[in-house]
Amino acid sequence: MYNTVLKGLFKEVSGVYLTLLKVMVPTLIVVKILDLLGGTVWLAALLSPFMQFVGLPEQMGIIWATAILTNIYTSMIVFVDVTANMQLSVAQVSVMGILILLSHSIPMEGAVAKMVGVSWRLTISLKLGGGLLLAALINYLYREFDYQQQPAVLMWQSQQLEQSLGQWAMDQLLVLGSIFFIISALMILLRVLRLIGVEKLMQLALSPLLKLLNISKDASNITIIGITLGLSFGAGLLISEIKSGKISKRDVLLSISLLSLAHSLIEDTLLILLLGADVTAILWLRIVFAVLVVALMSQFLGRASHKAVNSEV
Repeated sequence: MYNTVLKGLFKEVSGVYLTLLKVMVPTLIVVKILDLLGGTVWLAALLSPFMQFVGLPEQMGIIWATAILTNIYTSMIVFVDVTANMQLSVAQVSVMGILILLSHSIPMEGAVAKMVGVSWRLTISLKLGGGLLLAALINYLYREFDYQQQPAVLMWQSQQLEQSLGQWAMDQLLVLGSIFFIISALMILLRVLRLIGVEKLMQLALSPLLKLLNISKDASNITIIGITLGLSFGAGLLISEIKSGKISKRDVLLSISLLSLAHSLIEDTLLILLLGADVTAILWLRIVFAVLVVALMSQFLGRASHKAVNSEV
């Protein structure tokens, strides 16, 4: 009996993992090639005018561009390098942190979201448009209330950014290898939560928020995992649930949209705090913003569905 359960679990984990690899590996390679060809520098020049819009120096566009194409860790390294001779306020670091948090890893996370049926157009709109909008709103609030204008204190020192292709490839292999064990642990955790009844308690605790967003109970645990650990892991687990027919397309859309704006809340928030940001902006306002955006999307989808039903009748 146990062998059968283990074989079934291994098959399920392997299926999800291989599906993710088919997306992640080509994306990593393409992004690296673009970076070597100057894609990051080109994107930085394109984004520089937006920096003034959110109250930041134009040269910080390279930080946002790095975050968009790569990840938070790399953008932190560039942040330390670019701002070495600048005196930024806590408000400015927080605004930059919002741009990094909402817009990072678009090629990777967009590809993963596409894999579960969410379009590139929506992912890019949420991560770029949402990041820019929230950054502008937070910059406005900081200026109007003259809040967090004191100099930011950097609590992290970067390692050398330059690395050989061999080192880069080894780093990516280690990350990709660790994903298999993380997905395995998450799937086991999900099954345990269901067996001991914790799933129902979590659904009950989150029912007001889920009701507001119109995300069904079947998608609640997956959403929680994504919010806690990251969009890729949340989407990876959604693959399994979608195949079982437990989660509707509407739930997938709303769940991924929420994760696009607010995921990996613990790790990512701590990383940006190390740069000297304000936790109110990068955590609490980010959560409120994500909930409001997805609530509006949910209302729009509800009205669109209602109109479709009426037109058929």
